[in-house]
Amino acid sequence: MNPAVGRRKPGLTRRLVRLALILLALVFLLLFLVLPLAAVFVEAFRQGVEPYLESIRQPEALSAIRLTLLVAAIAVPLNVVFGVAAAWAMTRFEFRGKALLGALIDLPFSVSPVISGLVYVLLFGAQGWFGPWLEAHGVKIIFAVPGLVLATVFITLPFVARELIPLMQSQGSEEEQAARVLGASGWQMFFRVTLPNIRWALLYGVLLCNARAMGEFGAVSVVSGHIRGLTTTMPLEVEMRYNEYDYVGAFAVASLLALLALLTLGIKTLLEWRYGDELAAHAPGGH
Repeated sequence: MNPAVGRRKPGLTRRLVRLALILLALVFLLLFLVLPLAAVFVEAFRQGVEPYLESIRQPEALSAIRLTLLVAAIAVPLNVVFGVAAAWAMTRFEFRGKALLGALIDLPFSVSPVISGLVYVLLFGAQGWFGPWLEAHGVKIIFAVPGLVLATVFITLPFVARELIPLMQSQGSEEEQAARVLGASGWQMFFRVTLPNIRWALLYGVLLCNARAMGEFGAVSVVSGHIRGLTTTMPLEVEMRYNEYDYVGAFAVASLLALLALLTLGIKTLLEWRYGDELAAHAPGGH
């Protein structure tokens, strides 16, 4: 037996296995990601550009777009504040209940969005615990914008914190302690030391949080009441149009959500390409 042949076979086998795995991954992405996304745009433009634009211009669609942007504009900053504060507490202090705080941060990942929406109905609905008091004082939460914001904040709560906690743990607190020794105040230390070190992870968390906020369906569906033109976000508008057999309109609104997702992915990819070295330097284990 030629020894060279024996040496070539393992290398050839590894290449074949690698090629098979790459092809399998590409086929999987094509079937479960690319084709469904393409189908959305194909159906949206099936009858041409004019029907597509007409569907987007309808008052209900415009109202859903504005409401989706409004809810995201409120929920995302709230979760940024909470995420930074929670990450700071989890990584810089030792206290009783630290494990419980970590579990509570992950709670939205384990609770069905529909159940979380139902909880808000039980708390703030007309027959809920605080419903009569709220109604007596003219405060409306369920079937109104505040309910949509609360549900969205709960669902998107973990994203920023879970991006920041591993990074801040790996970085340690030496630079912050040095800043304090040199006389920096708490806010100076945060804005000049902590924030520059976590800004990329924070931005990733914001992008993920924003994408989930705009695409949330389950919890928002429960607390919205499906009042068209008032409490229907874009995902709810897609469902309502599809149930009314307005397929072009449903896919037209869905295409806008898909474009928002692609825009988020594009921004993330651009940042990784433009600031790749700096991202690697601030990643866990980077130098």
